[in-house]
Amino acid sequence: MSKNSKLFYLWLTLAFFVWMDFYCSSAIASYIHRHGSFENPVMSLIYVKNTGAAFSILEHSTTLLIVISIAALFWILHWTINNVHRLGPIFIFWVSLLCAGITCNLYERIHFGFVRDFFKLNFIDFPVFNISDIFINIGVFVILILVITKKCYKK
Repeated sequence: MSKNSKLFYLWLTLAFFVWMDFYCSSAIASYIHRHGSFENPVMSLIYVKNTGAAFSILEHSTTLLIVISIAALFWILHWTINNVHRLGPIFIFWVSLLCAGITCNLYERIHFGFVRDFFKLNFIDFPVFNISDIFINIGVFVILILVITKKCYKK
């Protein structure tokens, strides 16, 4: 793939994941507001206004979390764009997923003043989370594996 093709792929996958996150989050919020919570033995759909980050750290520190998110997003995209010629498409895919999660949580913090969390696991004591959190965690996990195994670069 050429550098321009990789950059197009980066922006296309990022746009797709952002759209998917926004669409699904809006649909879930709408469902909960119309029908109330949904619960089964494994998981519940509930609506929680989260003013913090993971595990409620930095609760009520919206401005700081916005600054951290912007800085992280800028750094990740800047590094990726500057190194895109060396990166493989699989790595770019996972960077897009990670950046989409950061972008959507950032948008919600700016737009609502909090992040909307929906998913509660009923079989374990775990914080309520959202689609963006899933994107961020999976993205970070896979990127770490690719970096550790040195499979982030094209062959």
